[in-house]
Amino acid sequence: MTTNTLTPISFVNILLQPIRQWLESLKIENYRLARWLCTIIPASCPFEREIKFCHRTIIYIPPLCKLNPFYEQLVELRFKALTYLAEKCNEDVTIYC
Repeated sequence: MTTNTLTPISFVNILLQPIRQWLESLKIENYRLARWLCTIIPASCPFEREIKFCHRTIIYIPPLCKLNPFYEQLVELRFKALTYLAEKCNEDVTIYC
Protein backbone atom coordinates (compact mmCIF):
# COMPACT_ATOMS: atom_id res chain seq x y z
CA MET A 1 0.00 0.00 0.00
CA THR A 2 1.35 3.40 -0.95
CA THR A 3 0.43 6.68 0.58
CA ASN A 4 0.21 9.86 -1.40
CA THR A 5 1.93 12.68 0.38
CA LEU A 6 2.29 16.16 -0.92
CA THR A 7 5.75 17.58 -0.88
CA PRO A 8 6.04 21.34 -0.47
CA ILE A 9 7.08 21.70 -4.12
CA SER A 10 4.17 19.68 -5.47
CA PHE A 11 1.78 21.63 -3.26
CA VAL A 12 3.10 24.92 -4.66
CA ASN A 13 2.77 23.54 -8.20
CA ILE A 14 -0.86 22.65 -7.52
CA LEU A 15 -1.52 26.18 -6.26
CA LEU A 16 0.19 27.80 -9.26
CA GLN A 17 -1.41 25.61 -11.92
CA PRO A 18 -4.54 27.80 -12.42
CA ILE A 19 -2.34 30.85 -13.06
CA ARG A 20 -0.22 28.89 -15.53
CA GLN A 21 -3.34 27.74 -17.37
CA TRP A 22 -4.69 31.30 -17.45
CA LEU A 23 -1.42 32.64 -18.89
CA GLU A 24 -1.38 29.88 -21.51
CA SER A 25 -4.97 30.56 -22.52
CA LEU A 26 -4.50 34.30 -23.10
CA LYS A 27 -5.16 35.37 -26.67
CA ILE A 28 -3.29 38.31 -28.12
CA GLU A 29 -5.72 40.35 -30.20
CA ASN A 30 -4.71 43.89 -29.32
CA TYR A 31 -1.85 45.82 -30.88
CA ARG A 32 -1.08 47.86 -27.75
CA LEU A 33 -1.13 44.80 -25.48
CA ALA A 34 1.19 42.91 -27.83
CA ARG A 35 3.69 45.78 -27.94
CA TRP A 36 3.53 46.18 -24.15
CA LEU A 37 4.17 42.46 -23.58
CA CYS A 38 7.12 42.46 -25.97
CA THR A 39 8.53 45.46 -24.12
CA ILE A 40 8.19 44.18 -20.56
CA ILE A 41 9.07 40.48 -21.09
CA PRO A 42 12.79 40.34 -21.92
CA ALA A 43 14.06 38.34 -24.89
CA SER A 44 16.84 36.83 -22.79
CA CYS A 45 17.49 36.51 -19.10
CA PRO A 46 18.85 39.83 -17.80
CA PHE A 47 20.52 38.22 -14.78
CA GLU A 48 23.10 36.04 -16.54
CA ARG A 49 26.55 37.57 -16.12
CA GLU A 50 30.21 36.79 -16.51
CA ILE A 51 32.57 38.77 -14.34
CA LYS A 52 35.96 38.90 -16.00
CA PHE A 53 39.37 40.12 -14.97
CA CYS A 54 42.23 40.22 -17.46
CA HIS A 55 40.18 38.33 -20.07
CA ARG A 56 39.50 35.47 -17.64
CA THR A 57 36.12 34.63 -16.21
CA ILE A 58 36.28 34.90 -12.44
CA ILE A 59 32.60 34.46 -11.61
CA TYR A 60 29.76 33.15 -13.72
CA ILE A 61 26.21 33.91 -12.60
CA PRO A 62 23.81 31.52 -14.35
CA PRO A 63 20.46 32.68 -15.72
CA LEU A 64 18.03 32.88 -12.84
CA CYS A 65 14.90 33.31 -14.95
CA LYS A 66 14.16 29.59 -14.91
CA LEU A 67 13.58 29.86 -11.17
CA ASN A 68 10.45 31.87 -12.00
CA PRO A 69 7.50 29.45 -11.75
CA PHE A 70 5.86 31.14 -14.75
CA TYR A 71 8.97 31.32 -16.96
CA GLU A 72 7.72 29.03 -19.73
CA GLN A 73 4.29 30.65 -19.82
CA LEU A 74 5.79 34.15 -20.06
CA VAL A 75 8.12 33.10 -22.88
CA GLU A 76 5.13 31.60 -24.70
CA LEU A 77 3.09 34.77 -24.13
CA ARG A 78 5.92 36.90 -25.53
CA PHE A 79 6.11 34.62 -28.56
CA LYS A 80 2.35 34.97 -29.12
CA ALA A 81 2.68 38.75 -28.93
CA LEU A 82 5.60 38.78 -31.39
CA THR A 83 3.69 36.53 -33.77
CA TYR A 84 0.62 38.77 -33.58
CA LEU A 85 2.68 41.88 -34.33
CA ALA A 86 4.50 40.23 -37.23
CA GLU A 87 1.56 38.44 -38.88
CA LYS A 88 -1.50 40.56 -38.11
CA CYS A 89 0.03 44.03 -37.83
CA ASN A 90 2.92 43.56 -40.31
CA GLU A 91 5.26 45.19 -37.82
CA ASP A 92 9.01 44.67 -37.85
CA VAL A 93 9.61 42.76 -34.61
CA THR A 94 13.41 42.88 -34.73
CA ILE A 95 13.30 45.88 -32.39
CA TYR A 96 12.03 43.53 -29.66
CA CYS A 97 14.78 40.94 -30.10
